[in-house]
Amino acid sequence: MAHLTYEESKKNVVRGLLILGVVTLVEVLISLLGKGHIIKGAENYAIVLYTAGLVIAILSLYKAYFIIYEFMHMKYEVKTLAMSVLLPTALLIWAIIAFFQEGDSWKDRRDQIIEKNELPATEKAPTATPR
Repeated sequence: MAHLTYEESKKNVVRGLLILGVVTLVEVLISLLGKGHIIKGAENYAIVLYTAGLVIAILSLYKAYFIIYEFMHMKYEVKTLAMSVLLPTALLIWAIIAFFQEGDSWKDRRDQIIEKNELPATEKAPTATPR
């Protein structure tokens, strides 16, 4: 790894901050568009919401990649060290997705329990048929 002069380092930091700032502004504009603040009625279309969410997620992942590789100097390390950082991160993202799905399942079960508890005490709740 070649050492950079102070001026080159400063130029790289300013360039990186400008890239992150532009990506953040694009994310904000897409979010405003998806929520109907720029084009009225856009929030009524599911495709606009899903596309905006997908683009924002991709841009956020790019920002995380850029910060890790540029500002945390991961691009100067050997591949195995970089993978030892990225693999646990990927597993963490998978775990977060799994927890959201599990939480949604618990929410659905809670709604079923609330419905069952609202039945009058004299009425029998429907029983599940054995399989």
